Amino acid sequence: MIGHAFTLKQLEALVWVADLGSFRKAAAHLNTTQPNISSRIAGLEETLGVVLMQRDAGAVRLTDKGREILAAARETLRQAEQLVTVVDRPDLIADRLRLGVTELVACTWLHAYLRALKSAYPGVTVELTVDLSRNLDKELSGRALDLTVQTAPFASPASGVVELGDFPYVWVGTKAILSGLPDCPVVADLLPHSVLTHARHTQAYQELTDHAAANGLSMARIAPSNSMASCVQMAQDDMGVALLPLALVENEIAEGSLQVADVDWHPSPLRFAARYQAERVAPYVARCAALAIDALADYQKARG
Repeated sequence: MIGHAFTLKQLEALVWVADLGSFRKAAAHLNTTQPNISSRIAGLEETLGVVLMQRDAGAVRLTDKGREILAAARETLRQAEQLVTVVDRPDLIADRLRLGVTELVACTWLHAYLRALKSAYPGVTVELTVDLSRNLDKELSGRALDLTVQTAPFASPASGVVELGDFPYVWVGTKAILSGLPDCPVVADLLPHSVLTHARHTQAYQELTDHAAANGLSMARIAPSNSMASCVQMAQDDMGVALLPLALVENEIAEGSLQVADVDWHPSPLRFAARYQAERVAPYVARCAALAIDALADYQKARG
């Protein structure tokens, strides 16, 4: 038995310094000080009698032995969490979950999801990032996020994926604008107005511009935006027609400030998934990803 030769806090410090690449970032994540993190690493190195990492001009590089110890440290921390699972005490998990979501999630079912996370893991603090899916993808790949709820296509792979379904698009505008359109409009009928939609790099924008090019339509009035909420507001202000996910404009449609245009073409639905790197994060993150299914279902049920 090794007794108290080293602590879980020392192993935790090693993992986060390795993942975040700096003592300062690890200290911020673990809500402690940089000297404290340095002390934990130094104590672990002294106990084990090996050098775990090299510190050069602010950069941190694991030694060969350090990489071996890091893998063992991850497994030890997973086993420690398993003890909590065995006794059914998720309240004993105290951690910071770095969660990234897209704007559509933030504007719809995010609060239901956060409530579910708080109920399941009351000791976990959620650090929230709301950004474009492409940026979330980069941060997940770069270890800046633990879990993302984002839309396809995904630029980088994730070893943990929970599919959350598809979200269809809809064309909307005010009664004043739509009353001037034919009964069964095509995309060309919309182009005298600004077409408000997703940012340039998104799948919806690309499909829209491909459709316009294939049909010889001008793209001068297609107005992409990084903010879908702004598109909703501009559409309400008669600044154009909007091509947006139905979930984002359900309230406005129900209230009558926006109406649906039965246009003959729509882009592919948004595919949503909760994603994480299973080999890198604590096991409870997988459960957090699965909770997204229930939170989304509860939200949709409440919406009728």
